[in-house]
Amino acid sequence: MKYLQGKVTLVTGATRGIGKGIAIGLGEAGATVYITGRSLNNSNSQDDIGGSLNDTKLAVEAAGGVCIAIAVDHSDDEQVRSLFQRIEQEQDGKLDLLVNNVFSGVPALRKLDDKPFWDFDASLWDACNNVGLRSHYVASIFAARMMAKRQQGLICTISSWGGLSYIFGAAYGAGKSACDRLATDMAVELKPYNVASISLWPGIVGTEHISSIASEMADSKSTDPKKAMFSDRYNWETPLLTGRVIAKLANDSTVISRTGRVHIVAELAKRYGVVDQEGNLPVSLRSLRFLLPTALPQLRKNSWLIPDIKIPWSLLLMSSLSSPKI
Repeated sequence: MKYLQGKVTLVTGATRGIGKGIAIGLGEAGATVYITGRSLNNSNSQDDIGGSLNDTKLAVEAAGGVCIAIAVDHSDDEQVRSLFQRIEQEQDGKLDLLVNNVFSGVPALRKLDDKPFWDFDASLWDACNNVGLRSHYVASIFAARMMAKRQQGLICTISSWGGLSYIFGAAYGAGKSACDRLATDMAVELKPYNVASISLWPGIVGTEHISSIASEMADSKSTDPKKAMFSDRYNWETPLLTGRVIAKLANDSTVISRTGRVHIVAELAKRYGVVDQEGNLPVSLRSLRFLLPTALPQLRKNSWLIPDIKIPWSLLLMSSLSSPKI
């Protein structure tokens, strides 16, 4: 069903990974999808992971959407300004959805190798939070101006479990926690204009980068249970699941009731009746069915026997204070 036909959407950082999956999910629903990345034809020269904006464009169109690919360096505010000016001109001032996804920190995170933050200079902070947290703020400024004028819209900021519990380090965690706070505080100011702002936590998503990390961990035969959950791909999601969930959010006439909160992708997928690319539905990051097998890998083969019970946020916050790093 093309229930987003006529909707104008923007996904930042859609060359590959979660951004590409989101763009395809919106395309499946018939949306017009603007996508950004640093170049149209060439993948990031800093690594050997493939992908291009034009590849994503073709995939969105194959899924049934209209896609406009625009090369944008999100570290350059003037390029971002020009992007929104173009959308405003081409779509007569209409923008229904902004997905703040762009993030340039993954290559830097892969170099951490369990070293503490003081073994690196301040460039690690910039790598995690310039084209990331700051870019989300800048894009939201321009999107909010368009949406507030029309008294409707949705801003989804892609964050992660790292906003609550230690994952990749201090710079990463501070940035993700700030993304959650950004979405919450923007919601306060946007709500009078009927514009919703939410933060989304995908689960462990099998992007090109994460799959590569998992392969490296499998080769190293790590016995750390938290690292093993990467190497054996337990309860993984595909990028498309996040896209399908966001498409449902963009079509939800009551989405303003969700504004200002953090939402877990798997929980929304269950509520909306959405399934992943292979027809399955991973459980939530705070489900007992995820948490117990993460700590005790021997339980994974029979994880279906564990109740799918969600642990309250308050308990998760308390446990995160003493959780070991991944």
